[in-house]
Amino acid sequence: MFYWLIDLSNTVPGFAAFRSLLNVFRYITFRTGGAVATGALFVFLFGPWIIDHLRLRQGKGQPIRTDGPQSHIISKKGTPTMGGLMILSGLVVSTVLWANPLNPYVWIVLAVTLGFGFVGFYDDYLKVTQQSHGGFAGRSRLAIEAIIALAACYALVKLGRDVSSTSLAVPFLKDVIINFGWFFVLFGAFVIVGAGNAVNLTDGLDGLAIVPVMIAAASFGMIAYLAGNVVFSDYLQINYVAGTGELAVLCGAVLGAGLGFLWFNAPPASIFMGDTGSLALGGMLGSIAVAVKHEIVLAVIGGLFVLEAVSVIVQVASFKLTGKRIFRMAPLHHHFEQLGWTEPQIVIRFWIISVMLALAGLATLKLR
Repeated sequence: MFYWLIDLSNTVPGFAAFRSLLNVFRYITFRTGGAVATGALFVFLFGPWIIDHLRLRQGKGQPIRTDGPQSHIISKKGTPTMGGLMILSGLVVSTVLWANPLNPYVWIVLAVTLGFGFVGFYDDYLKVTQQSHGGFAGRSRLAIEAIIALAACYALVKLGRDVSSTSLAVPFLKDVIINFGWFFVLFGAFVIVGAGNAVNLTDGLDGLAIVPVMIAAASFGMIAYLAGNVVFSDYLQINYVAGTGELAVLCGAVLGAGLGFLWFNAPPASIFMGDTGSLALGGMLGSIAVAVKHEIVLAVIGGLFVLEAVSVIVQVASFKLTGKRIFRMAPLHHHFEQLGWTEPQIVIRFWIISVMLALAGLATLKLR
């Protein structure tokens, strides 16, 4: 919305005197900074009201799994969930205010984010109202996520209009590009759905998921800015995708809203993100990675999410095939809880791992 101030300075006589000042809204970097500040301020201001409202509505709060760590039954009982509503509201308000409203990439990513958020909200709603951790049937949930992701990937491919829109770039190798053709729509949908559920599995301890999401969002904000700039993308020899630079503003909105949410989600958490937030944020990261043609880099930057998801897959497969468990408990963060690590130790160490993986992922931009 603020982006239109540029046009006002050129068309409305009263704004002509402020043309040089309003011209700053033309720059993505400035609007990204504005999005960070707006997202954080919105959640700081309205967060307490949202928490009180959710606590009143939910009563007993999020049901705690009886097959999880026994300490959680006592320490986390009664804490409200659906905190993702705080993040999504701050994200949407900030993005609408600061992003270019005519940019299709922004609306596609926002559609995936809100679509996945709605699926997660319904899952949280069932858990709270039924006081059961069963929630939405797994296959039905995945089917809806797949439909949303397929539609988004189809739109992204049509938007690209060249061979790069259906191709997969391999990090570290500047000349290796795999063209999937229209099968890329299926591949892209797999990336988006996989990212959404991987972040969902990571959200199990206070503050554990939101900081790695913010780190990944900041990293992909930089990648989107570079991929959407013809000069920088040519210098770095990465795919140039016109228009994707505007996604940096959306990433800034996530970073700001995430900072605000972390204020209330820091141990001991006043509210949980819930599937409402984790599915939405994971889907957002996946769709941005597909849009800027850095799908493999997402697996590096979001390596923590990959590890959490793989730990569950390996645990289930091992138990079904051999009757034995590889980990003491899955996802991976629960395994370390069973080993005796305290919750702050796990959370902070996982944050450190996320920073290191993000640096490794960003290194692929130059090392080609």
